[in-house]
Amino acid sequence: MIEYGGGINNGPAGQVGGGGGGAPDLGQPVDFFGNAGHVFNDAVSFISSQPLEVLVAGFFVILLGLVVLRRAF
Repeated sequence: MIEYGGGINNGPAGQVGGGGGGAPDLGQPVDFFGNAGHVFNDAVSFISSQPLEVLVAGFFVILLGLVVLRRAF
């Protein structure tokens, strides 16, 4: 049915429903560190997608920063 244009009837605009707004349920526990694994995974994915030249340049920038910090303290 989606091939013939029927998908818009039940598309994203049709899926908006239920109670919007209001106060959140304060009785539910909150996992503050639940996304820590996602952040680490995204960081590893970003670094591994960089070309070799960028990785080498980043290594030397970090090394230079450590040398500057050592001289500062």
